[in-house]
Amino acid sequence: MIPVWKNFLWLCVLAIKVNGIMFHLEANSQKCLKDEVQAHQLIVIEFVVSNAPHHQIDYVVRDSKGGILSQKEKLETQGKCTFTSDNYDTYEVCIVSRAPQEVRKVVQEISLVTKKGVEARSYDRIGEAGKLKPLEVDLRRLEDLSDAIVQDFAAARKREEEMRSTNESTNSRVLFFSIFSMCCLLGLATWQVLYLRRYFKAKKLIE
Repeated sequence: MIPVWKNFLWLCVLAIKVNGIMFHLEANSQKCLKDEVQAHQLIVIEFVVSNAPHHQIDYVVRDSKGGILSQKEKLETQGKCTFTSDNYDTYEVCIVSRAPQEVRKVVQEISLVTKKGVEARSYDRIGEAGKLKPLEVDLRRLEDLSDAIVQDFAAARKREEEMRSTNESTNSRVLFFSIFSMCCLLGLATWQVLYLRRYFKAKKLIE
């Protein structure tokens, strides 16, 4: 019988994001993918590329400001890049295919697997370095998963507060703009009435 804490551990593992995607890339073209990342989070991106003679696959990972987080040319059939985010941001992964014009163009299959936070860590190495027992390694992983879930909830609450503040500020500005517009319309209507009254009096159409 599987212990209850191990069932809880697997539920927590399922709750952590592991993004996987597969697509086809034509020769001399590129495809870019974007994803969000939390502050101070470890990200591991694993690449699997189908083999094609005389074709070259490059990749570059950039942040929202255009800074290069990771880059490699002539990617082999398998590769991996690792980086840590400085703050909450959106990063972009661009896969570029290069091939000489004289060779036959081949569509290559690209697979990307993105692991974040706890899933990106190698607990086998952590256990070996700390000389931990398997049970201690599982408990360490469970502790890190719990911390990651708490941080995700805190980040979601912070974003919700920021969005609420933005909505309240926008509503206040819309209200003030509406009042200002109504005052302008009332002032313009009053000026038109007074102007037309003076005009009709000047033409002796009214007394």
